[in-house]
Amino acid sequence: MRFFGVCLVFFLMSLPGYGTEAGQADRLYALFSEEWQERIDRNPFMAVSAGVEGYGDRLPDVSQEAQDRFLQTDRGFLTRLQAIDRASLTQEDQVNYDIFHFVLKSRIDHAAFKPWRIPFLADAGFHIQLASSVEASPVSSVQDYEDYIGRLAGVGNYFDQQIANMRIGLADGFSQPQAILAKIAPSFKAHAGVASPEDSVFYAPFKDMPATIQESDKKRLRAEGLKVVGETVVPAYQRLNSFFVEEYMARARTTLGAVEMPDGASYYDQRVKYYTTTDLSAAEVHALGRSEVARIRGEMDEIIESVGFTDGFAAFLEFLRTDPQFYAETPKELLQEAAWISKRIDEKLPGFFGRLPRMPYGVRAVPEEIAANYTTGRYWGAIPGKRGGLFMVNTYALDKRPLYSLAALALHEGVPGHHLQNALSKEVQNVPEFRKNLYVNAFGEGWGLYAEKLGIDMGIYETPYEHFGRLSYEMWRAGRLVVDTGLHAMGWSRDEAVAFFAENSALSLHNINTEVDRYIAWPGQALAYKMGELKILELRGRAKRALGDRFDIRAFHDAVLENGTLPLSLLEVKIDAYIESAVAEAG
Repeated sequence: MRFFGVCLVFFLMSLPGYGTEAGQADRLYALFSEEWQERIDRNPFMAVSAGVEGYGDRLPDVSQEAQDRFLQTDRGFLTRLQAIDRASLTQEDQVNYDIFHFVLKSRIDHAAFKPWRIPFLADAGFHIQLASSVEASPVSSVQDYEDYIGRLAGVGNYFDQQIANMRIGLADGFSQPQAILAKIAPSFKAHAGVASPEDSVFYAPFKDMPATIQESDKKRLRAEGLKVVGETVVPAYQRLNSFFVEEYMARARTTLGAVEMPDGASYYDQRVKYYTTTDLSAAEVHALGRSEVARIRGEMDEIIESVGFTDGFAAFLEFLRTDPQFYAETPKELLQEAAWISKRIDEKLPGFFGRLPRMPYGVRAVPEEIAANYTTGRYWGAIPGKRGGLFMVNTYALDKRPLYSLAALALHEGVPGHHLQNALSKEVQNVPEFRKNLYVNAFGEGWGLYAEKLGIDMGIYETPYEHFGRLSYEMWRAGRLVVDTGLHAMGWSRDEAVAFFAENSALSLHNINTEVDRYIAWPGQALAYKMGELKILELRGRAKRALGDRFDIRAFHDAVLENGTLPLSLLEVKIDAYIESAVAEAG
């Protein structure tokens, strides 16, 4: 497949007019095609989830040699992109060019720090991705099952490569900090201790095989599946778990912030730039966070006063964290409430969006094996042909999952937040494939946080406590600007970060501790939410001022989402163009 892409490039170069305006566009799209092929070759998991055939038996090559090769290939792509005359392209292709440049430059800048040395976060990683990929694996034919068995047969080598990479990280001082590893350890142990191969999640596809497969093939495939799970997959997880407990946890760095690692200051600066898609420094982001925290605190105090609570802010937070009226008694009750809120939101969508996605979504509990150290909720993308998107709700520690925050969570993770935005991005027409599978954190997470505030306009928050829950979530995201930069650039301790959230938000202490570990493990990502939301709100205000009574919220939202995910600078360009066009149409 890669050979075909290279041949296409040389074929186009041989055509008359290759250097003309049309030729520049041909070069651009040939580059898009070749890079996309390279990307799915590197990441078979993504290929399968995108519905690309021929990757079901593969696992990524994550060796150091492969990582070096990927970096050189990406540098070559960027050089070729920069050789194209952007000015000669159409306006739409200039947007494609700019987004592609952002993707390549960000990937190259990040790769320079060899991030493959830390292949896991507090609640995610290669070992978790492998287990979650089982559901996405095609298993409708004999060939599908043989491919799946082939993938499982490679797990031992795949894990050995990851272990080798982590050993390099330990030797270099580039690792996750010891302070958070004890809570991460259960995710490494999860698939190592099954009583028998039949109990493994990796054997699950063999238990209910399609009726279209002959019984003789079922018997053979089940035997092969049992063998590969028992002799390859489970031992690989056991080997990985032993390495993590006996070696990684003992040798990991004892420092906390990213700046404490070799070249850590430059590394964190790059992460801030990538996740905010701005040129703001860590100090500037920190100051902005402080300002937002003060503003939100004022709105929270107004609600406390409105419900007649007179014992002060700290006492009100303790009341919210401990009163049984705010908590579900069973996982089913929490899931049912989440589903009910989601359907109430669904009803309101046509009044706020001109275009809605075709792909549905559902509500599901976070898997038990990762729930203890997982966020309170998250969105999982759809698997085409199998299921829709998922609003994942954490039912672990129910006394730490307040019902008054559930509306804001549903708006963010389901609709009009992540599911609506992600599903619509898959439906964007006439754009290169890489744009349909692009996720810019500042845009996506900013939109999710914006969706929480949009819930006010939609009438979703029904009680003062739910309004306070939304503000607490907004405080949580504003606090991230303070805490992430504090931890990674200003020498904050973990206790300082926990105390900041405990004093300023209604989040439970369990959630606070889980979240702080997440920020420690994932430098910079927490900055995306508030930075993106502030930009979307800024652009909405700009449109309202320009259009006055002619402002249409449905048209504005469609304009924000119609191009899929974008860096914030490009979103601003697109919305300014929308405003100019709308003003002209209004006369």
